[in-house]
Amino acid sequence: QVQLVESGGGVVQVGESLRLSCAASGRTFGSYAMGWFRQAPGKERDFVASISGSGGLTYYADSVKGRFTISRDNAKNTMYLQMHSLKPEDTAVYYCAARSTSVPSTNSESYGYWGQGTRVTVAS
Repeated sequence: QVQLVESGGGVVQVGESLRLSCAASGRTFGSYAMGWFRQAPGKERDFVASISGSGGLTYYADSVKGRFTISRDNAKNTMYLQMHSLKPEDTAVYYCAARSTSVPSTNSESYGYWGQGTRVTVAS
């Protein structure tokens, strides 16, 4: 079992940066691939980024490539999403997720553990 708690959301202006964190419980954090997903108002939950258990493999959605960076610190049981050059279309609730394999995925249905979400609002 893994429990996930996101933090770091807030209201920022266009072009600003924000870093989200996802703290995980448990002693086997490094065996789980992790991902960030987001859900904008009235829309489905979309893939943002994912990272392997070791941190050596990452995937990004085209919409965030070059602006967002996913990383993890297995010693701290924490995953991060550094977001730069934020746009109004990045406004959403951001969720972190874990899957019971070290291989990352872009498919939300393959993740069995989810946090409660943290809201990001980019004001224009």
